[in-house]
Formats: sequence, structure tokens, C-alpha cells
Amino acid sequence: MNIQIVRAFVFLRKYALSHAELTQKLQELEAKYNKQFKDVFEAINFLLQKDKVETNQKQRKQIGFK
Repeated sequence: MNIQIVRAFVFLRKYALSHAELTQKLQELEAKYNKQFKDVFEAINFLLQKDKVETNQKQRKQIGFK
């Protein structure tokens, strides 16, 4: 069951990244409800930022023994 939940969140993250309108609506909801669902929005924002960090890490020049 846990794997299905993780897959659902991964799908939501990919969907949110590919649809700018959805991202805008999420930001509007965040402003509207004045952080009532602070934890949920933080988790979604973390997932959105996670891909950016991973791509930055992959693009870095690797040092050390190859």
C-alpha cells in the first residue's frame, strides 16, 4: 500500500510540474486559506523543488577517483 501512495505523489509532482495552471491554482489556494493547510502546501512545494535540486546535483562536475 505504501508503494501506491508514493507512486500517487510522484504522479502528482510530475503533473504539477507539467501544468503551470495547476501550480498557479495551488498558490491561489495557499493564499486563500491563509496557511490552514501549511503542512500540505510545504510538502507539495518540497516535491516541486526536489526535482530542481536533483538536476542541479547531476549537472555538477564530479571530483575524485573515476
